[in-house]
Amino acid sequence: MIINHNIASLNTQRQLSVNTANQSKNIEKLSSGLRINRAGDDAAGLAISEKMRGQIRGLDQASRNGQDAISLIQTAEGALNETHSILQRMRELGVQSATDTNTADDRGKIQQEVDQLAKEISRISNTTEFNTQNLLAGGLSNTYQIGSNANQNLSLSISAMDAQSLGVAGATTTTTFANTNTGVGSLTTTSSSLNGTFLNVAKVVAAAGTVTGSNALGGTGTAGGTYTGSKDVTFQVKATSAAGGDVTGASYSTDGGTTWTNAAVTVTAGTSTAITLADGASLTVAFDAQNATNDTWTFSQSAEYLNMQLGSANNGGTTIGSTVKVYNNQSSVTLGDAASDRVATVNFDFNTVKGSVTATGTAYAAGDSDAITQSQVASTSAVTGGGKVVADAQVQKGINVSTQGAANNAITAIDKAITTVSSERSKLGAYQNRLEHTINNLNTSSENLSAAESRIRDVDMAKEMSDQTKNSILAQAAQAMLAQANQQPQGVLQLLR
Repeated sequence: MIINHNIASLNTQRQLSVNTANQSKNIEKLSSGLRINRAGDDAAGLAISEKMRGQIRGLDQASRNGQDAISLIQTAEGALNETHSILQRMRELGVQSATDTNTADDRGKIQQEVDQLAKEISRISNTTEFNTQNLLAGGLSNTYQIGSNANQNLSLSISAMDAQSLGVAGATTTTTFANTNTGVGSLTTTSSSLNGTFLNVAKVVAAAGTVTGSNALGGTGTAGGTYTGSKDVTFQVKATSAAGGDVTGASYSTDGGTTWTNAAVTVTAGTSTAITLADGASLTVAFDAQNATNDTWTFSQSAEYLNMQLGSANNGGTTIGSTVKVYNNQSSVTLGDAASDRVATVNFDFNTVKGSVTATGTAYAAGDSDAITQSQVASTSAVTGGGKVVADAQVQKGINVSTQGAANNAITAIDKAITTVSSERSKLGAYQNRLEHTINNLNTSSENLSAAESRIRDVDMAKEMSDQTKNSILAQAAQAMLAQANQQPQGVLQLLR
């Protein structure tokens, strides 16, 4: 018998410790409902479970994304439903105007209603929004994430549905542009809605004037400074007084020498000076001792201007009407084709008319046929040599139904517009049906993946309860045996009596 090491007690303590630890784990799993509470419970299972959780949450969010996309589509399609109703009424009015039982006054009243209906179509196009995104003004091209992983998406674009784009508009006008930056055609749009009209802007820099001395008496000179005039002009400059080879006075004419304006100047022989002329132009002339009174120099100067042309942004960049030169003394210009009732009035304010073209929007090369869309108008880019700036065209008239022939043409155009809107609505409906199936699939995948993740992560309560009961009984039994093992060394005392 030994007393230094109670082997039975040590063994019982070890078993009790194991049973108590197992019972603690059983209680932890039963209280949390999870089989894996820490990586040590199942390292591989934890990694698989977390990956599945990422997929499940991604699928659930993709399903919500799909619902949001459906809401956007329903908003657009609901607006187009009203556009359809307006077009049907316009067609009805066209048919009514096409019969000669109407007088000119009758057709005038019909035209008034058509005008207002066309305005409403464009208003619907310009103001229909979802989460501040304009849906029907043209340029909408969205990508919707409908999967749990990268690049699992769906793209949707919606064409411009304003009256002009549908071909049922008459005259148009544009909002104001202001040149707030240095540069020819530096135009900043003050509008937030775009409906598919653009301006073709091209810069023409004033060339240096060519100076010739009419009397060929040794006079030389070059055009200098910045010419800010509003038209091409020929200046004549002559010496009006001279003394000892020095010119003490000069004058200039812009009407071919009919009238002259004095320009006080003193030039020492062999030096040069700048003579300030009209419209900010200046001429630097060097005189020599041979120059005499009335010696005349002639030079021409080209005004800086913009070439502007109205165009259709939704018809391959087709231009409307001829190019119009706009000089810097003008505050507005009318563009387009009055014969076809498609015109636009552009108001602007030139500051310093020189430098490069700066436009609010994406830079385009000269001659590019793509118009800037609403989503692209976000930053300022320099455009040298040409480019396009979006104008916000507001419909002033509807399609012409003022005569029998015009009404018949209008019926054809409105039929085409109805077909266009029908096509767009059909496309939106198809996308909505597709998204509904996508959402159903996402929800099913999320459900099945959740069940698989549950089998890895969740605890089997019945099995775990059985294990806890077993470990509880073992712990109690080990505790009882520990008491018995601690009593065994007491037998030594019998030998010591």
